[in-house]
Amino acid sequence: MPLVRVLPDILASQVAAGEVVERPASVVKELIENSLDAGAKSVMVDLERGGVGLIRVSDDGCGMLREDALLSLERHATSKLRSAEDLSRISTLGFRGEAVPSIASVSKFRMVTRREADLAGTEIFVDGGKLVDVKEAGAAPGTVIEAKNLFFNMPARRKFLKAESTETAHVEQQIRLHALAAPTVRFRMKKEGVLVFDYPGVNQSVDRVRQLVGNELGSELIPIPEKSSPGMSVSGFILPASHARKGRRHQFVFLNGRPIEDSAISKGLTEGFAGSIQEGLHPAAWIWLEMKPDWVDVNVHPAKREVRFHRPFEVRDLLASAVRECLWPVFVPDLSENFTSPDRQPFEEKQEVIEALHFHAAEPELFVEKSIPAIEMSPRRRSIPHFRLLGMFQERYVLLESQDGLVLFDPKAAWERIIFEKLARSQKNGMDTQPLLVPLLFELEPRDIEILLRERMKFLEAGIEFESFGGNTLQIRSLPMDFVTDHPRQLLHEILEELLHGSMNIERFSFEKISKSYAKQAAKLVVPRLAEAMALLEELFQCDLPYCAADGRPTLTEYSRKDIDRRFGLGKN
Repeated sequence: MPLVRVLPDILASQVAAGEVVERPASVVKELIENSLDAGAKSVMVDLERGGVGLIRVSDDGCGMLREDALLSLERHATSKLRSAEDLSRISTLGFRGEAVPSIASVSKFRMVTRREADLAGTEIFVDGGKLVDVKEAGAAPGTVIEAKNLFFNMPARRKFLKAESTETAHVEQQIRLHALAAPTVRFRMKKEGVLVFDYPGVNQSVDRVRQLVGNELGSELIPIPEKSSPGMSVSGFILPASHARKGRRHQFVFLNGRPIEDSAISKGLTEGFAGSIQEGLHPAAWIWLEMKPDWVDVNVHPAKREVRFHRPFEVRDLLASAVRECLWPVFVPDLSENFTSPDRQPFEEKQEVIEALHFHAAEPELFVEKSIPAIEMSPRRRSIPHFRLLGMFQERYVLLESQDGLVLFDPKAAWERIIFEKLARSQKNGMDTQPLLVPLLFELEPRDIEILLRERMKFLEAGIEFESFGGNTLQIRSLPMDFVTDHPRQLLHEILEELLHGSMNIERFSFEKISKSYAKQAAKLVVPRLAEAMALLEELFQCDLPYCAADGRPTLTEYSRKDIDRRFGLGKN
C-alpha cells in the first residue's frame, strides 16, 4: 500500500483554510477584499459570538452569475488571473481563489448573489465543504456571504480562539484597516444585532483618519504632501513626535489600496523622524504608497499581509525624505542671532544661576564626614547621608561629593521611587483619588478597550478611574490624590502603552505593575533642578528603598577616589 496519497478535496480545502482562515477576523478580511474587488460602495459586517456564531458580509458590488458563484467555491478558481505573467502585475486585493472555498470548508456556509441586470439571484448552501443546495432567490444587487458555526468540524483550531470580546476586537480592527484603505466606501458593523459603527464614504483620506482617531487627535495630524520618484509616489499623515510609541501598531500602510506590513516603510518613517524621537519608539503614521504593480510581489504570504519590494531602499528613502520635508518647519527653529529656546534661559543668565548655586554649594559646612553606604534592599528608615552639592551634568544628573568620591544623583529615578512608595502606602491606608476637572477622552483600539475595561478594578486600586464613553473611547475620570500632573494626557498615554504593549505576562495588571508604570511615566515628566536637589534627597531617604527606583535602576551611583585615580594612572602612587 503506497504511503503517499492525494488528499481528498474537502481535506485539502481545510488544510488551505489553516493558512488563510486563522480566526474570525481572517474571514472578514478575505470577504471584505472580495467585496472591494467587486466594486462595492457599501459593506456591512454582522457578527455574533465574536464571529464564531455568525459572520455575515453584505455588499452592493457587481454580484455574480449562477455559474460564477458555483465556480467561486472551487479551489484556485479566480477571475483575477489568466496567465503566469499576471502574477507580476496584480492590481486586485484577492487573486488566489482560495478564500471562499476555504471558509466554506470550515463553516455552515451560505451565499446569496445577484447582478443588477438579472431578475433573480442565486442562493448556495455548503456544509463543511459539501455542497448542499443551489437555487434561485430574490436578492438585492450585490453579494451576501454568511459563515456560521466557524471551525465546527475543526475542534483543534476552535479551541485556540480567544474570548468572544477579543475576537470581536480583532474583527473591528480589521474592518477599520480596510476603511482606511478604501475611504470612499461606507463601512458598517453590527455586533449581536446592535450597530457598533457606521463610517460613511468620504472623498479625502484625512476625513477617514479623523473618523477613526477622533477630532482631538485628528487636529494634530501633519499632512505628508504627495512626493514622487520614478515608478512610485507616497502621501499620508503623521502625528508629532510626542505621540511616538513602542511597537508599530499605530503605523498603517497601504500599497495600491492593500493594507500591508513592511520593514522598509517602518525604517523610512524612523529615519524621517531621526533626532526627534527616542530610540525604541515608533511614530504614528498613515501612509498611502502607489507603485507600479510589477515593482512589488504581493504573493509572498498566504494571507497577503507582507509584500516584497523590488527596490526597498528606494521606497525607504522616498518616505524618509517626504517625512523630513513635512516635519522641517515643526522641528527647526528660526536661526537668528536673537534666538532663545522657549524652554531655556539665555546662556548668560543660566551661567550666572549655575555659578551662584555652585558657589553656595562649595561652602565648607556642607562637606560630609560620611560616605554612601552600600545599597541595601532590606526596607528600613535611613537618615540622609551628607553630601556637598557640586552642580548639574547636562541638565540631567546632580553632581555630589562624598568623603570617598564623586556621586551622581538621578532626580528622575528618585521621583520614581518616591511616587511608587506613596502609592503603596496609599493602597494600604485606602487610596484617595482626585477627580479630574475635565475627564480625558482616549480613542483606543477595540482590543485595547476590551482589555482595559476588563481590568478596570485593578486600575482603580492604583487610583486610576475610567469607564467606557461609547464606541472605542475611554473616559479617564480621576488619578491618585497626590499625583495629578500638569500633563495628564501624556502621562496616561505612556502608562496605557507600557501596560498594554510592554512585556507580556499574566501579572501585567497587578497593583505593583500599574503603580510601577505610573511612577515611571510620572517621573519622566519631572524637570531636574539643582536648587531642589537637597530637598529631594531628604524625601528620597524617607523611602524604604532609597537606593533604587521602582524598576531597580540606581538613584545614586558613586565613583570612588581610588577608581578615579586609577583612571588617571595614579593608582600606584
